[in-house]
Amino acid sequence: MKQHPMIFFLLALAVSSCRQERESTGPQYGTESPTGGRPVYSFAVHPLHNPKMLLQTYLPLIDNLNSRIKGVTFTLEASRDYANFEEKYQARKPEVLLPNPWQTLQAMKAGYHVIAMAGEPGDFKGLFIIRRNSGIETPQDLKDKAVSYPSPTALAACIMPQYFLHLHGIDVNKDIENRYVGSQESSIMNVFLGKTVAGATWPPPWRAFQKNHPEEAVELKVVWETESLINNSVMIRSDISAEIREQVRKYLVELHETEQGKAILAGMETARFIPASDKDYDVVVAYLERFEKEVRPVETK
Repeated sequence: MKQHPMIFFLLALAVSSCRQERESTGPQYGTESPTGGRPVYSFAVHPLHNPKMLLQTYLPLIDNLNSRIKGVTFTLEASRDYANFEEKYQARKPEVLLPNPWQTLQAMKAGYHVIAMAGEPGDFKGLFIIRRNSGIETPQDLKDKAVSYPSPTALAACIMPQYFLHLHGIDVNKDIENRYVGSQESSIMNVFLGKTVAGATWPPPWRAFQKNHPEEAVELKVVWETESLINNSVMIRSDISAEIREQVRKYLVELHETEQGKAILAGMETARFIPASDKDYDVVVAYLERFEKEVRPVETK
């Protein structure tokens, strides 16, 4: 097996002035130094994990991608939170994105297009995590208590759980305290630490938490699940060549066909990448229209 090349770390510094807004960036990771005049494309993944865990989870994908596609160097870009990630694609900075379905719709407006779905649609659902000794049995038991989520724009880990509560008679704007804590792991850890009585997440981060924090996970359990929708997407910016776009799409959708690819996917808690297009995410438009009409605006600013 080929030895893993040296990892380089690029940290872009924020620049500020009285006439300019400060620009927020996150760390980038790659598997070879961007030399030789090759274009360097950022592959930005929304905050499924903290930056360190994101590196461990997704760098094998970037490493393998770089070994298969010549003439371009891909780097993995992490973001400190959902808002930071969303600022990046709104400014059309990353060349490749892995956003959630709500962010997918927003990124389309910024000139990105879907080339694949990252995981089975049935795996995209919200989970409510509680402590085993919490005494929580029905959604009504959450009244006047705090619930944690990664972000108000996290579809599977916030929007879908809040709609679930709405359908079960909870006014999420009045009956509970909503705490947006920045990441999937933070949402779960808030429950373990007793800061919230329930935390929303979705299957891949919950499976990863059980593997990485077994002692904490044994104190917790899933109490409810939402319906499934459609999974995260992979998107490419509109100015990237059709040749590169097709190479990346083909690489992703065929990844599960090799043992090495299966190992990479297993580390990401993803079964496979599935061919998809912008049109496949119309189902999200309808879901969000219903949510915003009945519950709250998705963007809270």
